[in-house]
Amino acid sequence: MKYTPLFLLVSTMAMSCSHKNHEPLAVIPQPSQVEQKSGFFIINDSTRMVLETPDQRVRKAAIIFIDDLRKKQSLNLTLDEGGKSSGINTIHLKLVSPEETGKEGYVLESGRKGINISSGTPAGLFYGLMTIEQIALTANQDGGSVTVPAMKVEDSPRFDWRGMHLDVCRHFMPVEAVKKYIDYLALYKFNHFHWHLTEDQGWRIEIKKYPKLTSVGAWRDSTMVGNFSSTPLKYDGKRYGGFYTQEEARDIVRYAADRFITVIPEIEMPGHAQAAIAAYPELGVTGEKVGVKCEWGISPYIYMPSEKTFSFLEDVLTEVMAVFPSEYIHIGGDEAIKDQWKESPGVQALIKELNLKDEEELQSYFIHRMEKFLNAKGRSIIGWDEILQGGLAPNATVMSWRGEKGGIAAAKMDHNVVMSPGNYCYFDHYQAKPVDDEPLAIGGYLPLDTVYAYNPVPKELTAAEAEHILGVQANVWTEYIPDFRQVEYMIFPRLLAMSEVAWTQPGDKNQDLFHAKVLRQVNLFNKLGVNYSETGMPPRPE
Repeated sequence: MKYTPLFLLVSTMAMSCSHKNHEPLAVIPQPSQVEQKSGFFIINDSTRMVLETPDQRVRKAAIIFIDDLRKKQSLNLTLDEGGKSSGINTIHLKLVSPEETGKEGYVLESGRKGINISSGTPAGLFYGLMTIEQIALTANQDGGSVTVPAMKVEDSPRFDWRGMHLDVCRHFMPVEAVKKYIDYLALYKFNHFHWHLTEDQGWRIEIKKYPKLTSVGAWRDSTMVGNFSSTPLKYDGKRYGGFYTQEEARDIVRYAADRFITVIPEIEMPGHAQAAIAAYPELGVTGEKVGVKCEWGISPYIYMPSEKTFSFLEDVLTEVMAVFPSEYIHIGGDEAIKDQWKESPGVQALIKELNLKDEEELQSYFIHRMEKFLNAKGRSIIGWDEILQGGLAPNATVMSWRGEKGGIAAAKMDHNVVMSPGNYCYFDHYQAKPVDDEPLAIGGYLPLDTVYAYNPVPKELTAAEAEHILGVQANVWTEYIPDFRQVEYMIFPRLLAMSEVAWTQPGDKNQDLFHAKVLRQVNLFNKLGVNYSETGMPPRPE
């Protein structure tokens, strides 16, 4: 059996298909194996989606696929539930033993009669459908039929955690924008959405026991204009904010789950707490009344490590857990400026009472307490790599953002790790040069090929230690991203590179092929109305 990259399938299409354009297929992430065959299948309005297994998640996946092709490709497929054979002109979905494909893998076979997709799980069937959807949406045809080359695809992901993050605190994104973000993640086979919900500049999730978190903490009086390094700082003078009700958040969680994406909420502690302290000053160290932060950067306001604060956070997390069923709750832990702790007689007395060495160990105590609470509720914590400082909580998972050092240390301590180093994974950085021609960004330079080159498993780890690398995640911080159109600009096309980093084995990656596929994705971008970055795209062949 000979396996070939998808772009070689064009030779088969050229011999057997009368369509004018035979450019490379643009399936991203690159599947594990593709076997070339002769012939092709045409999806048209007479094509039936056949479900052999009466599974509600499979049914929902099929409906999502049918709706997407109707809206974006003007194709009107019909759903046939309980079909026992593929028949003619069908896309046939079948659940098989998980041992055959793995929990997220799938086998896709297309030929003259139709397409068969099999998987051990509904998630795998969904990913097979996303492969077909990409073929359809990258086709030159604006509507009507779509040609799918005859092939056999055997595919499964490299990592269990394939994540994207979105900060909605610095700039709020409405519900429909968040759902569109999730649509993009689903199309490129991501399975974790890290939702950054609390910050110095805004608290974005309704907590019924503490209504001031949203009536006060969700709104700032003004927003700085221009770069944070500019002096003097300038402000727009406009009240700004927004928040998600718990029902809206539940709706987004369900929407993501239908697309096999787990939503990971982030509730920051002990730092990045100014919005919460603005709502409830007694949670702070000084007790002073302060507003929600109007500037970017890190606030010195930090939670007072008191029983009152711990009760508050436990109450908040109890409501959060009722909305978000994810195994993991992200507790932040990063950039906690401890000057107020150092200057507080009460905090210093607590450090002595607990027989702690310093403020770093006090933060570790803080995180330990919250982990114990969450573990007792059947949940696990994940936090930025600063949670290593002062001693890592017993069951914590580390998200390594300040390079890979924290992730390496955690893996060597037998803790699980999600790699997210800023120099490869921060999509708020500039993606093209000269940066003066780009929209204002926070700084840094992260072009497409640098993202694509990343390998989340550090060479410093042994094979056993490398098993602790759950996967990889890219992050979108929105200080300089005021709306969703700008979010799209910053993630496209880099999202596609991260997709292959997360899904595709290193030996199956090919930068030249990837470039060709990205260029073919322009048809898909246009059909979806994506505001992609042309300057961030790979060079076009001359």
